[in-house]
Amino acid sequence: MVFAGVLVAGAATGSFPDPGQAGPSGRRSAAGPARTDTRHEAVRRAAAEAMADGKSPMEAAERAVSRSGDRWGAVYSEGEYQEFQQALDGRYTGVGLWARRERDGRIEVTRVRPGSPAADAGIRPGDRLRSVDRRPVAGRPVTEVVSLLRGDAEDAPAGTTVTLGLQRGTRAWTETLRRARLSTDSVTVRRLPGGVTLIRISAFTRGSGDAVRAALRQAPAGAGVVLDLRGNSGGLVTEAVDTASAFLDGGLVATYDVDGAQRVLHAEPGGDTTRPLVALVDGGTMSAAEMLTGALQDRGRAVVIGSRTFGKGSIQMPTGLPDGSVAELTVGHYRTPSGHAVDGRGITPDLEAGPTALQRAETVLTGLGDPS
Repeated sequence: MVFAGVLVAGAATGSFPDPGQAGPSGRRSAAGPARTDTRHEAVRRAAAEAMADGKSPMEAAERAVSRSGDRWGAVYSEGEYQEFQQALDGRYTGVGLWARRERDGRIEVTRVRPGSPAADAGIRPGDRLRSVDRRPVAGRPVTEVVSLLRGDAEDAPAGTTVTLGLQRGTRAWTETLRRARLSTDSVTVRRLPGGVTLIRISAFTRGSGDAVRAALRQAPAGAGVVLDLRGNSGGLVTEAVDTASAFLDGGLVATYDVDGAQRVLHAEPGGDTTRPLVALVDGGTMSAAEMLTGALQDRGRAVVIGSRTFGKGSIQMPTGLPDGSVAELTVGHYRTPSGHAVDGRGITPDLEAGPTALQRAETVLTGLGDPS
């Protein structure tokens, strides 16, 4: 299981099943059996010692995670963790921003939910997020930025305010937004000219796989599908696998390791293997979305169009701490069916394209659907 980007108000991450501990959703309870690797143990020990000394276990855990050098490691309060679980159900309290950390440490807005507080304030994709409540965010893990934006579930419910420092080109300004209760609407569907069905997945929240299957059932027989994964920063891996199953007849989706133990993820048999399919990706395609892309590309099921994906192929797992907070640390990495390591490398599309990616997809589908 994983949280790496989490909803900021939007951006989800990737959740891997922990064999023997995961429920049907693939999410393992933080109160379950503790991890035994040395980094998790060091964080738990630091938290326990702090509690015994009358200090904050969460702050001690945060220092231990920082010392570990884990890029995706993070510590969440109990309330924040509950909020993130709700976000994977498609519900969250926030301002409606999806964001990612660039390689130079800057935090960039990748999507803005229509009708959200962020949209009403005129914030746009590509804007740089400089601070949250006057705290600089450059160089922070995106999980920490998410925590600042969302606030604690108990201390920052819908209606509370958060002040953002923003930059667009040479213009720098601040916006004070009021948090709202939002839903992700993670799967949207529309019909393109010529009968092509466009299925956009913004995040893999619970039910995403079923929504994709429903869209396929309603698509015209034999007509092509564009699976738009641009800006999708991940989510529940079980839902990504379910989505892969909609297009594959069983077989390998990915391999991954947890503390050195190799695991595999397989698609369910019975998917639609004949419908022409194009997947759209970009630098905001991360984690579980990269895993899905790699499976469809390696298995020869889809033509991938766009730009190189982000390259987030690591796996985080949670550890419960004495005060109810939760630490998540990286425990392994995953590979595509052909053995391609995604972490730090991303996935290279079959056809490079920028703003014209959708038009190129329609052209490619015309060729794929030509029986001659």
